[in-house]
Amino acid sequence: MNRSVSLSFMLLGILFSVCLILSNLLATKAISIFGFSATAGLIIFPISYIMNDAIVELWGYRKARLIIWIAFAMNFMVIVFLQLSVKMTPAPYWDGQEAYARTFSQTPRVACASLFAFLFGSFINAYVMSRMKIRTQGKGFGVRVVVSTLFGEAADSFLFFSVAFAGIFAWKDIFIMMVVETFLKSAYEVVILPVTTAVVRYIKRTEQTDVYDEGISYHVLKIGEVS
Repeated sequence: MNRSVSLSFMLLGILFSVCLILSNLLATKAISIFGFSATAGLIIFPISYIMNDAIVELWGYRKARLIIWIAFAMNFMVIVFLQLSVKMTPAPYWDGQEAYARTFSQTPRVACASLFAFLFGSFINAYVMSRMKIRTQGKGFGVRVVVSTLFGEAADSFLFFSVAFAGIFAWKDIFIMMVVETFLKSAYEVVILPVTTAVVRYIKRTEQTDVYDEGISYHVLKIGEVS
């Protein structure tokens, strides 16, 4: 069984994890885009889906599953240590505790919503990308990227906003936030699609890798099955 990984796979996996962690840190700031409210995490979070699509296309669902769980674990660790740092007693001469706590504190509800929305959306994105590749016999990479992203982002937004804000905001407002976030994140991926396509083509050419997930298990917990 071949369990070796390439430098490109390692780099994309690392970038995937970093983008996820950054998106949660940036999400503490609310921004306005064309009159719609969103979080600053919008500028980085879609890149994690781009990395997800690229990994599935190049190395298959099983390696993408491993990377998704690694990113989940890294993000969980960051959240835990940030909350611990917020609770720690500040030094007597440090006057930034209030701002620090306001920036990095997360309620358990929002933290859980964020973590599990990521898992749900990422696995749906990877599954759709994998199955579409088999059905199209590897054709239409751009279409597969956009469709899988729409499914993944919609699932992510639905779970996050439903869990995080149900009972706090009206369902009408929650639905609007879901739609806006899904549209903006998917549009982001469409804009950057030429770069994604060029990177995937380059790695396919240089590493001679192009995996089709024929006859594999899509069970999300079979992390040990990577090849």
